Amino acid sequence: MKSDPMEMMIGVSDAVRGDTEAANRHCSAAAIAQENGDHEGAIAEFRKAVAADPANQDALFRLAYALDLLGEEDEAISLYERCTKIQPAPINALINLAVLYEDIENYAGAEKCLRQVLDTMPNHERARLFMKDVQASREMYYDEDHERELHKRSALLDTPVTDFELSVRARNCLKKMNIRTLGDLLRITEAELLAYQNFGETSLVEIKHMLSQKGLKLGQRADDTRREVSREVYDKAARAGVQGDLNRPVGDLNLSVRARKALQMLGIQTIGELASRTEAELMGVKNFGHTSLVEIKERLGALGLSLRELEF
Repeated sequence: MKSDPMEMMIGVSDAVRGDTEAANRHCSAAAIAQENGDHEGAIAEFRKAVAADPANQDALFRLAYALDLLGEEDEAISLYERCTKIQPAPINALINLAVLYEDIENYAGAEKCLRQVLDTMPNHERARLFMKDVQASREMYYDEDHERELHKRSALLDTPVTDFELSVRARNCLKKMNIRTLGDLLRITEAELLAYQNFGETSLVEIKHMLSQKGLKLGQRADDTRREVSREVYDKAARAGVQGDLNRPVGDLNLSVRARKALQMLGIQTIGELASRTEAELMGVKNFGHTSLVEIKERLGALGLSLRELEF
C-alpha cells in the first residue's frame, strides 16, 4: 500500500528553489480539484507546480503519487527518484519508490530505499516490515537453476557480434552503429538497421538468418529499450517543463489521416509514446512517407519535444 502525501516526511531540502510561490498556488489548486474528484485537473495543476519549481519536493511527490494511483508507474518512478535525490529525502517517497521497485522485481533498489528510511528512523515499523518482505522476495526469487539459466543467457547476450560469421559489410555497419554484442543487436529493429547509411537488405537477411539459428530475432529486447527510453523522455521533458504534454493523446496533435493510421499500426496512443520512437520506426510503416514525418516533427517541435534520435 502506498503512503499518502499528507503523512510525515523526513524534511525538505535547502536546495535553490524556483518560483515557490507559484508552485504553492498550483498545489493548492490541485488539492481543490482532488476534493472535487477532478483527478486530471489535479494532475495538470501539479505539473504546473513542478514546472514552476522543479526542486519542490512536495510538488514532485504529490504529482508522483497522483500518477502512481492512476497506474502511470514509469513517470511516477521518475518523479519519486527526482524527489528522493533532493536531501533530506522524504520518507513517503522512499517507501512508495520501494513499492514500485518491488513491483518490477528491482529488489536491490527497493532494499536501498528502505535502508535509507531505516538509517534515519530505525524503528519505522512499516519500513521494517516491508524490508522483511523484500528480502524474502529476493530469497524466493533466487533459484539455483534459474540463476544458472540467467547467467547462461547473459553470457550469450554479451557475445561480441564479431564472433559470428557475418560479411565484412555487415560487420562494418554494426561497428559504426556501436552494436558490439548480441544483446545490442536484439535491442534494435529492422527499420532502424535499414535506416543506417549503406546498410542494405542483403546484410539484413544475413543478420536475421544468423539470429534465427539461435532462436532469436531483431527487436526482441526492444521493449526493454523502450522502457528505458520512456524514462529518459520523461526526465528530459521534466527538465524542459513540458512533461505535462507527454500523457496527452496523439489525437491532440491534429495529424493527417495517413499519419494517424501509421501511429495506430505502431500502437502509439500518447504524445510521450510518440516522442520515444525514432524516425526509422515511423518510416518503417507501410505508406508512411516523408511528408507525414515532417508533419509529426513539426507538431512535436511546437510542444518543445522531438522524436528519439539513434546514437550511432
